[in-house]
Amino acid sequence: LIPVEVKTREAPLQPYLGHIYQVLAYCLLIESHTGHRPPYGILRYRNRTFAVDYTPQAEQTLRDLLAEMQNATPRTLVRSHDDAARCARCGYRAHCDQRL
Repeated sequence: LIPVEVKTREAPLQPYLGHIYQVLAYCLLIESHTGHRPPYGILRYRNRTFAVDYTPQAEQTLRDLLAEMQNATPRTLVRSHDDAARCARCGYRAHCDQRL
């Protein structure tokens, strides 16, 4: 099994880091549920496709990110944008002291 994430937008010059992590997470899920490690995942934009290698280093980077997310608290998180519309749609807006 090879995971494929399809995006409706035009491809950037390089895949967005968040999209790469999404494909890596699918690889991890496939491996944990099937016992078979996919060698890569596919990130398909409207006009371009990227292969995302699922290397041991990529897996460890993903696991480190997941651990960081699990240990995060509202006080340790910092808003990563200045987009009021994005904040308005955020599920954590009511609890955020950095909302716009």
